[in-house]
Amino acid sequence: MDLAATLGSRLLVIYDGHCGLCNRTVRWLLARDRHDRLRFAPSLSPQVAALLARHGFMPDSSPIGPSSSGPGTILVIRAAGTPAETLHTRSAAVAVALAELPRPWPLAARLLRLIPRPLRDTAYRLIARWRYSIWGRLAACPLPTPEQRAHFL
Repeated sequence: MDLAATLGSRLLVIYDGHCGLCNRTVRWLLARDRHDRLRFAPSLSPQVAALLARHGFMPDSSPIGPSSSGPGTILVIRAAGTPAETLHTRSAAVAVALAELPRPWPLAARLLRLIPRPLRDTAYRLIARWRYSIWGRLAACPLPTPEQRAHFL
């Protein structure tokens, strides 16, 4: 699959498909992405295995799930499949995704970036550590609705 052609100028949001919080976050982003700036893929999707491997994640394990040695984070990739490919993790990924949404969310992204990254990433890691306990672990990654399918790889 040619990611650059598939995504165009859109960001790719890679998330833990089994995480209740992650799935809610994807639905929240989908509802606000009125300018069609985001695409989504669960971390275990075969379509993103090579992309994850390029960034040092084991292709046969989730970069986000509890059994992996990955960062335990959402990943946002800008310019996927091009020489300008950039990976964002944790709070930086959240800020990058928010910045692509219509107002007022770019302002929220700027405000988030005012908080020193070590501090905001510490808060992110705490939420990530407890996300399955609070929001649950799904047995399978939920399928998108027919209207949402075009937003997923």
